[in-house]
Amino acid sequence: MIDNESGEDYLEAILRLSAEKKDVHAVDVARELGVSKPAVTKAMRILIQKGYIEIAANHIRLTESGQAYASSVYEKHKLITRFWVKLGVDAETAEADACRMEHLISPQTYRAVKKFVEG
Repeated sequence: MIDNESGEDYLEAILRLSAEKKDVHAVDVARELGVSKPAVTKAMRILIQKGYIEIAANHIRLTESGQAYASSVYEKHKLITRFWVKLGVDAETAEADACRMEHLISPQTYRAVKKFVEG
């Protein structure tokens, strides 16, 4: 488990980038998140220590546990975005709000939102 939302944002960014391109590099993650390359380097060290990513030949790859964790966070993000859009919030605002809420929502509230959106 990651102790802060920025770590989850990094995993989510790596997941999205790896769906678009075979090789993900630190510069890609920096660009995606709008952060500096040194910030990415620091975050990658932490994610390696936690066993969520591996880096080989400057290519960042999610481990099995990293893939599962990132997919879970991204699924929350997409569902919460759909929830806000369904309530009439414009897509851009819904996306931005979901990005913040995905880290804080309780399991109970998430299940209720999921039931509402999918039900």
